[in-house]
Amino acid sequence: MARQHARTLWYDRPKYVFMEFCVEDSTDVHVLIEDHRLVFSCKSADGVELYNEIEFYAKVNSKDSQDKRSGRSITCFVRKWKEKVAWPRLTKEDIKPVWLSVDFDNWRDWEGDEEVELAQVEHYAELLKKVSTKKPPPAMDDLDDDSDSADATSN
Repeated sequence: MARQHARTLWYDRPKYVFMEFCVEDSTDVHVLIEDHRLVFSCKSADGVELYNEIEFYAKVNSKDSQDKRSGRSITCFVRKWKEKVAWPRLTKEDIKPVWLSVDFDNWRDWEGDEEVELAQVEHYAELLKKVSTKKPPPAMDDLDDDSDSADATSN
């Protein structure tokens, strides 16, 4: 029986690249993460042998990378060698394999995040300023205790 490729989703973050190999109830899972490539193999619940080899777009830190297996997939957290450098694609070659897709549920354009965070901090500071310039709370000196005791005795 010939090997097939596992459907793979990926997304980029400032420090890591995440890959999810979508194989339910996998067995004989092997993940080899090297500085320039990843080799993944397993057997599906149907006994089909799956194999993916990915030459990375850029160098990774294989010693600080790991994988996690669940009943539905195998996720790899691959630490980038150069942090805060966006990867336009996962693979070294500019050709996108059919089995590889961007995980749009987790994708986020993080390159401009510092500006967004700064804007949020400024917005938060404005809100605090508005709260602190409010008038003091009303005094509650005019409430007399006699009315509470009169209500309690009339019940």
